[in-house]
Amino acid sequence: MKKIIGLALLLTSTSALAGFVHPLDFDNSEAQKQEVISYIKDRVKADYCDGKLDMCQPTTLRRMENKNLESFKKLTKAEDRKILDRVIKDYCKRGLDMCTYSTIALMYEKNAKADKEELSW
Repeated sequence: MKKIIGLALLLTSTSALAGFVHPLDFDNSEAQKQEVISYIKDRVKADYCDGKLDMCQPTTLRRMENKNLESFKKLTKAEDRKILDRVIKDYCKRGLDMCTYSTIALMYEKNAKADKEELSW
Protein backbone atom coordinates (compact mmCIF):
# COMPACT_ATOMS: atom_id res chain seq x y z
CA MET A 1 0.00 0.00 0.00
CA LYS A 2 2.83 2.41 0.87
CA LYS A 3 4.44 1.73 -2.51
CA ILE A 4 1.19 2.60 -4.31
CA ILE A 5 0.81 5.87 -2.39
CA GLY A 6 4.47 6.72 -3.02
CA LEU A 7 4.10 6.02 -6.72
CA ALA A 8 0.95 8.15 -6.88
CA LEU A 9 2.75 11.07 -5.21
CA LEU A 10 5.70 10.68 -7.57
CA LEU A 11 3.45 10.68 -10.63
CA THR A 12 1.51 13.69 -9.31
CA SER A 13 4.64 15.71 -8.70
CA THR A 14 6.14 14.64 -12.04
CA SER A 15 3.01 15.63 -13.95
CA ALA A 16 2.91 18.91 -12.04
CA LEU A 17 6.35 19.68 -13.47
CA ALA A 18 5.62 18.67 -17.07
CA GLY A 19 6.68 21.68 -19.11
CA PHE A 20 7.93 23.57 -16.04
CA VAL A 21 10.92 25.79 -16.84
CA HIS A 22 13.17 26.77 -13.94
CA PRO A 23 13.32 30.58 -14.12
CA LEU A 24 17.08 30.70 -13.54
CA ASP A 25 17.67 28.18 -16.34
CA PHE A 26 15.58 30.19 -18.81
CA ASP A 27 17.60 30.99 -21.93
CA ASN A 28 15.11 33.43 -23.52
CA SER A 29 14.80 31.28 -26.64
CA GLU A 30 11.51 31.19 -28.52
CA ALA A 31 11.21 27.48 -27.72
CA GLN A 32 11.47 28.11 -23.98
CA LYS A 33 9.15 31.11 -24.17
CA GLN A 34 6.52 28.86 -25.75
CA GLU A 35 7.20 26.16 -23.15
CA VAL A 36 6.64 28.67 -20.32
CA ILE A 37 3.45 29.98 -21.94
CA SER A 38 2.13 26.44 -22.47
CA TYR A 39 2.92 25.49 -18.88
CA ILE A 40 1.18 28.60 -17.54
CA LYS A 41 -1.91 28.17 -19.72
CA ASP A 42 -2.22 24.46 -18.87
CA ARG A 43 -1.68 25.08 -15.17
CA VAL A 44 -4.19 27.94 -14.97
CA LYS A 45 -6.77 25.90 -16.88
CA ALA A 46 -6.22 22.94 -14.56
CA ASP A 47 -6.55 25.13 -11.47
CA TYR A 48 -9.57 27.18 -12.55
CA CYS A 49 -11.46 24.87 -14.91
CA ASP A 50 -10.62 21.24 -14.25
CA GLY A 51 -10.56 21.08 -10.46
CA LYS A 52 -12.87 21.79 -7.56
CA LEU A 53 -12.53 25.54 -8.08
CA ASP A 54 -15.01 26.38 -10.84
CA MET A 55 -13.97 29.83 -12.02
CA CYS A 56 -13.43 29.03 -15.67
CA GLN A 57 -14.13 32.46 -17.14
CA PRO A 58 -11.97 34.09 -19.82
CA THR A 59 -11.30 37.18 -17.68
CA THR A 60 -10.14 35.07 -14.73
CA LEU A 61 -7.99 32.82 -16.92
CA ARG A 62 -6.26 35.71 -18.73
CA ARG A 63 -5.68 37.61 -15.47
CA MET A 64 -4.09 34.57 -13.82
CA GLU A 65 -2.05 33.72 -16.93
CA ASN A 66 -0.68 37.27 -17.01
CA LYS A 67 0.05 37.21 -13.28
CA ASN A 68 2.00 33.96 -13.68
CA LEU A 69 3.95 35.24 -16.67
CA GLU A 70 4.92 38.43 -14.81
CA SER A 71 5.94 36.31 -11.82
CA PHE A 72 8.06 34.10 -14.07
CA LYS A 73 9.83 37.13 -15.56
CA LYS A 74 10.49 38.46 -12.07
CA LEU A 75 11.88 35.08 -10.96
CA THR A 76 14.41 35.07 -13.82
CA LYS A 77 16.13 37.83 -11.84
CA ALA A 78 16.13 35.98 -8.51
CA GLU A 79 19.40 36.48 -6.65
CA ASP A 80 19.44 33.42 -4.40
CA ARG A 81 19.17 30.14 -6.30
CA LYS A 82 19.33 28.07 -3.12
CA ILE A 83 16.19 29.72 -1.75
CA LEU A 84 14.43 29.52 -5.12
CA ASP A 85 15.30 25.85 -5.53
CA ARG A 86 13.92 25.11 -2.07
CA VAL A 87 10.65 26.91 -2.83
CA ILE A 88 10.30 24.97 -6.10
CA LYS A 89 11.01 21.73 -4.27
CA ASP A 90 8.41 22.49 -1.59
CA TYR A 91 5.62 23.68 -3.89
CA CYS A 92 6.27 21.57 -6.99
CA LYS A 93 8.09 18.38 -6.12
CA ARG A 94 6.27 17.23 -3.02
CA GLY A 95 2.67 16.20 -2.54
CA LEU A 96 1.66 19.88 -2.40
CA ASP A 97 0.21 20.81 -5.79
CA MET A 98 0.81 24.57 -5.84
CA CYS A 99 3.36 24.78 -8.63
CA THR A 100 2.49 28.14 -10.15
CA TYR A 101 5.01 30.84 -10.88
CA SER A 102 2.94 33.33 -8.88
CA THR A 103 3.04 31.11 -5.78
CA ILE A 104 6.75 30.44 -6.26
CA ALA A 105 7.47 34.18 -6.63
CA LEU A 106 5.48 35.06 -3.51
CA MET A 107 7.17 32.39 -1.40
CA TYR A 108 10.61 33.20 -2.82
CA GLU A 109 10.20 36.85 -1.79
CA LYS A 110 9.02 35.90 1.70
CA ASN A 111 11.82 33.38 2.20
CA ALA A 112 14.51 35.71 0.84
CA LYS A 113 13.33 38.40 3.27
CA ALA A 114 13.11 35.98 6.21
CA ASP A 115 16.60 34.67 5.43
CA LYS A 116 18.01 38.13 6.22
CA GLU A 117 16.05 38.57 9.44
CA GLU A 118 17.08 37.46 12.88
CA LEU A 119 15.14 37.06 16.08
CA SER A 120 15.79 39.90 18.45
CA TRP A 121 14.32 41.24 21.63
